[in-house]
Amino acid sequence: MKKHRCGWCEGDDLYEAYHDNEWGVPVYDDDILFEFLILETFQAGLSWITVLRKRENFKKAFDNFNYKKIAKYNQNKIDELLQDAGIIRNKLKVNATVTNAQAFIKIQEEFGSFSKYIWGFIDGKPIKNSFKNLSDIPANTPLSDNISKDLKKRGFKFVGTTVIYAHMQATGMVNDHETGCFRYNEI
Repeated sequence: MKKHRCGWCEGDDLYEAYHDNEWGVPVYDDDILFEFLILETFQAGLSWITVLRKRENFKKAFDNFNYKKIAKYNQNKIDELLQDAGIIRNKLKVNATVTNAQAFIKIQEEFGSFSKYIWGFIDGKPIKNSFKNLSDIPANTPLSDNISKDLKKRGFKFVGTTVIYAHMQATGMVNDHETGCFRYNEI
């Protein structure tokens, strides 16, 4: 019997694997939270599948998403990234990644971890929504508005409310699986 999945991922093996194994699963590990922050940053204005297909290239190009290394990137490294056809070569997004790595470290210093900071907005407990269809799922919420504003205040770039809501979905802060999806009650 075929498993029922959220409509947005059906028909593409990579999308389905991401949906089945990662999307909406609560993440408390700073390394993974940073990885998704980078990927969501590059996704802004593009489709998520475009970023997923380049994920391994991003991982290689950005030192396995090591924020401590990325925070120290100099102009030569940035120029090298802008020549890398395996990633999305957007100058503003590449520069934002370096800036965000630096701001990420500052949050860790202030809160002990980025996880404590970001999950603190919801007292560490995922929000379980009850959406039947993709069309019911919002692109942003008042909560993502607040997190976005706070991150911007702390120096982050490309962290608009839609990017932040996508990050919240990806990292399981919100369970936005459709109610008929087999993953809805598993998470």
